[in-house]
Amino acid sequence: MKYLCIGHASYDITFRLNKYPEENNKYRVDEHIGCGGGPASNAGYLLALWGQNVSFQGVVGNDYYGKKIKNEFVDVGVDTTYLELVDDMETMLSFIIANSTNASRTILTSQGKFIKKCSIENNNKYDAILVDGEEEVMSKKILLNNKNAIKIIDAGSFKTSTVNLCPYVDYLVCSKNFALDYTKIPYDGSIECLIKIHKKLTADFNNIVVITLEDKGCFTKIADEYKIIPSIKVKALDTTGAGDIFHGAFTYFITHNYSLEDTCRLANLTGALSTLRVGGRYSVPRLEAVLERSNLIDTV
Repeated sequence: MKYLCIGHASYDITFRLNKYPEENNKYRVDEHIGCGGGPASNAGYLLALWGQNVSFQGVVGNDYYGKKIKNEFVDVGVDTTYLELVDDMETMLSFIIANSTNASRTILTSQGKFIKKCSIENNNKYDAILVDGEEEVMSKKILLNNKNAIKIIDAGSFKTSTVNLCPYVDYLVCSKNFALDYTKIPYDGSIECLIKIHKKLTADFNNIVVITLEDKGCFTKIADEYKIIPSIKVKALDTTGAGDIFHGAFTYFITHNYSLEDTCRLANLTGALSTLRVGGRYSVPRLEAVLERSNLIDTV
């Protein structure tokens, strides 16, 4: 299969501390972890690591961090033909404080004033496309040009550009925050409330909707039954990138003839296993490890 992931790419620098830092103090760490990040970017990295033919389309600065992002892609076999390295633009940096006590993370993002969107026309045909809402104009063109592809959106946060792309995909895989911000339906944690939210999203966008619930798994409709598909319990070290990794795994399994329920379960498992290591991209588990833990045989 031929995949395209289009959207956001940044560079993440993670510092691991055993508590959240107090103001006006100095802290020393033994090491920091640096790697590429971003929803579509991390999903593309996972697909390549899992042996797939994948291209990434997005924009970074023609600087030290932009070149590191490109080199990481090249190292795992991602096609970077449509990755633009732009002069006078700074690659977005995310500084992440990972609290090793409770696995929470605090993110500071630095973005330059000059931001460029994708400009290289991509008229290729793909079997599957994952968008994250960052490149609305180019994403829409490519989605419309690939009507027979399996099309997925990672709707992590509520943005106009993300909402505008939702009608053009087959699978709306969104965070609980996106679902709540879009529908404006009060949420009390009940199944009944999730069903109302799910029905609203399905009616508005006419696609298959999956709502991610972090460590609780995800919520969707299987046949005529609404259900929470639980994740496994792990002692998480760092949750950075777990959602991106979930979406990459979802894309892999749904395009390899797994049922929606098994796809959700395996994507949950992949995201959970990723939290056992620090650093979003470096925490992507191997496909073999996921399948072994799931007791499922790959149907490829």
